[in-house]
Amino acid sequence: MLLVLDRLLALRRAAQKGLAVLIDPDSVSDGALTRLVAQADAGKVDFFFVGGSLMINNRILDIVPMIRAASDIPVVLFPGSLQQIVPTADAILFLSLISGRNPDLLIGNHVLAAPLLRQTSLEIIPTGYMLIESGRMTTANYISGTLPIPHDKPDIAMCTALAGEMLGLRLIYMDGGSGAERTISSEMIQAVSTHVRAPLVIGGGIRSAQEAARVWAAGADLIVIGNALEKDPDSTLLADICATKNDWKGGTA
Repeated sequence: MLLVLDRLLALRRAAQKGLAVLIDPDSVSDGALTRLVAQADAGKVDFFFVGGSLMINNRILDIVPMIRAASDIPVVLFPGSLQQIVPTADAILFLSLISGRNPDLLIGNHVLAAPLLRQTSLEIIPTGYMLIESGRMTTANYISGTLPIPHDKPDIAMCTALAGEMLGLRLIYMDGGSGAERTISSEMIQAVSTHVRAPLVIGGGIRSAQEAARVWAAGADLIVIGNALEKDPDSTLLADICATKNDWKGGTA
C-alpha cells in the first residue's frame, strides 16, 4: 500500500480528486460510526481523518481500532492535542498552524510530541495548517487563540502557503473550521494551488456535491467533510460527493 503522502502526491500529479471523512470522536456513536465506515467503503473514500480541536473524552483510543478492523481505508490522525496521538493509526498530520502566531501551535507542541511519535510507526506528514475566516467564530479559532486569514484575502493565503512550503512542509491544509458558515472561496483556493507544489487540502463548510465540485475545480486535491455528516448521518451527502469524485474527469464531474 502506498504511503498516505505518496497517495496525495499521486492525486495531484494525475489531476484527480480525493475525499476524506473527518470523524470527531466526541460526536459519533458506535452505531453511527459503523454506518459511516460502510458508506465510505462503498463510495471509495480515500481517507479517514480522526481528531478534533477539543477532546472531552478519550474515545479516540477505541475509534481508531474500530475503523481499522472494519475498513482498509487509511486512518490519518488530525490531532488537536498530544492526547490524540494513537499508534494504531496509519499516519498523522503533524500540523503547524502557519496562519497564526501562537508559538505553541507553530512549534511548541511539536517539541513535546516528537519523542512520542518517534516511538510509533506512524507516517508523519509535516502539514501547514491555515485557518480561514468562515463567517463565524469556530472552535478551532477559539482554542488556537489566533485570528484566521480573512476570507477575501487570497494573496495573504498564497504567501502563507508558499512560505510554509519553502520551510519544508509537505502538505497545505486550509480549513474554515467545524461548522463553518461558508466554504473557502474559489479565488483563494486557486491562488494557493497555482503557487505551491504540495498537495492542497480544503475543509469546512462543504455541504453538497455541487460545492465539493466547485472546490475541486478551483484546485483542491483533497476535500474533507465531517460536520455536515454529523448533523444528518442518514442523508445522501456522502454518496453524492463520492459519485462526483469517482466520475471526475479532467477538471469536470
